[in-house]
Amino acid sequence: MENQFKEIFGAWVAAIGTITSAIGSTPFDFISSNVRKDLNVYGNVLQAVGNALEADGQGEVSLEKIGNEIQSIGNITVISGLIIDFKEETQIKLVIAGNWTQALGGLTALADELEDTSDKDESLNIIGNLLQSIGNSLQAIGGINELKSIRNENQSNKEGNVSDVEKNKDTQVKNETNENEEGKLIDIIGSWVQAVGSVISLIGQIREENEELEGNDE
Repeated sequence: MENQFKEIFGAWVAAIGTITSAIGSTPFDFISSNVRKDLNVYGNVLQAVGNALEADGQGEVSLEKIGNEIQSIGNITVISGLIIDFKEETQIKLVIAGNWTQALGGLTALADELEDTSDKDESLNIIGNLLQSIGNSLQAIGGINELKSIRNENQSNKEGNVSDVEKNKDTQVKNETNENEEGKLIDIIGSWVQAVGSVISLIGQIREENEELEGNDE
């Protein structure tokens, strides 16, 4: 019973965390950039705690347990990229690495769910983990685009003489802005895809644990 409570509570915490992060990643007019960054950090903290609780609730070693542990490590990596005062490129690299790690964790947990597709609740867990992995991958791709934009900007500042810079300045700025905006859009979409996947996984987890409790009562 205690382990089942940990799994359900962990799934709740992780779902709340993904939604919080998604809100933090979305440029709402009524939320300042500093508040959005804080929401992103708090959201990843909640996800790390939630995934750790789910892993602890698994008890014996399984792919699902390992997957949750990997996801928690990914969240901690993202947090380090958001709060530690590294160079901007290093921060983005850490966030990208963290998102790829979370995607790997989701796929690892998905492999465990694929072993048992006997009921609709396992199907919900499969869909949820798949969406979370896709969402994390999109966030990583968005971060890569943002990193490219920063590198191109730094490169354009170093190369060429004054006349060349003046000639190509407008084109370069436009390309860098487009690439940066595209990266941010992909990141936003990925955040919400992950949030939807997390909620679906939560529903599947609750139904699965309820079925196990009913089976034990019988």
